[in-house]
Amino acid sequence: MIKDIVLNLSAKKSGSRAIEYAVSMASTLEAHIAGIAFVYDPFDLVSHLGYIATDVVQEQWRDYKAEAQAALDRFSQLASRAGVSAEPMMLRASFASVGDRFGEIARRFDLSVVDQVNSESNTTEGAIIEGALFDSGRPVIIVPYVHRAPLKLDRVMISWDGSRPATRAIADSMPLLKRAEHVEVVIVGNERGKQDEVEGADIGRHLARHGLNIGVQRISHDKIDIADALLSHAADSNADLIVMGGYGHSRLREFVLGGVTQSTLHSMTAPVLMSH
Repeated sequence: MIKDIVLNLSAKKSGSRAIEYAVSMASTLEAHIAGIAFVYDPFDLVSHLGYIATDVVQEQWRDYKAEAQAALDRFSQLASRAGVSAEPMMLRASFASVGDRFGEIARRFDLSVVDQVNSESNTTEGAIIEGALFDSGRPVIIVPYVHRAPLKLDRVMISWDGSRPATRAIADSMPLLKRAEHVEVVIVGNERGKQDEVEGADIGRHLARHGLNIGVQRISHDKIDIADALLSHAADSNADLIVMGGYGHSRLREFVLGGVTQSTLHSMTAPVLMSH
């Protein structure tokens, strides 16, 4: 069961695209939702850029707080309109520690929801995604910045490769899978091996025992990479949610994303639930 959700509120003028999605999910699941807006320490700028006048630092601090408050206000309004139990939170953090901080907070919730990084230069939101994925022990849903719709579960696509992260993602997404009208297990490969379809059928039978409407599909990636093949199939099949394992590892607290994970996060057009 998913009874509480934590949402990272992107404290920037363009606002978070994930708010509507997360609030609609909380409404559907009758779950509590906490919205967190981080106010970043402007003194980080001093350490990176050298001396900055005090009035400039204070003005930056006021701007950060104002953006965070605007995000919290929008979150509270949408949650109130949807009639869900909501908890707005403004927290102070440094640019360097915010990923770890969000990952630690997410451990106390069933699920976290975050925005896709809109720019490769936005290392802060990237750190929050990696903290949620690798450091929380919980599943995370990443909402594309082009996404506008609320939670929809007509068609859910599972990326299955038989790995531990993929297995964990399926288990973590079960409360959502049980609400889906159709669940498609997708296996990517160039050669049709003797065992591949058996493995896909096995996981299909496992999910069918949970009462899910299951289909198993093998696709070839030929001259394109695996992530592109998965995302192309998701678009062709009108998938509302993609479920997949999140791959990578940590070296001295610096997270390193796997190739398929990185490519998916960069090019996704549907919400993606990942677990590690």
